[in-house]
Amino acid sequence: MGQQHLARPVTVALVEDHQVVVDGVRSWFAGSGPSPSPVELVVQGPTIESVLGADADVLLLDLNLNGTMVIDRVAELCQGGQRVIVFSEHEEPEIVRAVLDAGASAFIGKGRATRDSCVETILEVAADRPSVTPPMAQAIATDERPHRPQLSDKERAALLFWFQSMSKASVAARMGIKERTVRQYIDRARVKYAAAGRPAPTKEKLLICAIQDGLIQPDEVGVYTSLAAKSPPGQS
Repeated sequence: MGQQHLARPVTVALVEDHQVVVDGVRSWFAGSGPSPSPVELVVQGPTIESVLGADADVLLLDLNLNGTMVIDRVAELCQGGQRVIVFSEHEEPEIVRAVLDAGASAFIGKGRATRDSCVETILEVAADRPSVTPPMAQAIATDERPHRPQLSDKERAALLFWFQSMSKASVAARMGIKERTVRQYIDRARVKYAAAGRPAPTKEKLLICAIQDGLIQPDEVGVYTSLAAKSPPGQS
């Protein structure tokens, strides 16, 4: 998806403890030519605490800070309303899946990142559009856990409440999260099903897939259950 004209740049907070990486990201965001950059680095620091409270649209987070992996902080940040993009050299599928399950909006691998791909992912996440980077695609494609594609607890909860005829705003209130986060969970479920070769572009299709995979029980939902019952097992 190409970059679009924005009224203002998307603002980014960067958590990174290597100055060479900070300098590289800053140069990417500086842009080139007469057109202003669509993204702006507004704060950076070597720890999560050093950037908390910053008014930024997106948090770009390295996972290995001062020799300590901070995977367990991703869920906390996402639940606090942050749009988190993990920016890490640790591209192992199990790590990518862990941060996505925790609520991260996207994963950018340092080894394969380019200026254009990084900026594009940031713009997509800031606009609450689903983004699938190469490490994410690999993690989804190699996911052999039961009931593949595997949805996180938050993704399943958002789907369940949505299937119970709640509006996305009501789902957000029920879960104590932002409405955009609800949309993100639903979009990510669709991305996972599409990657598994079972596209679910409509609410009804998504419900059918979720029931067939045992992620949602028929007695948990009302209005759409009859639609799922009409589809034989194995079809999407």
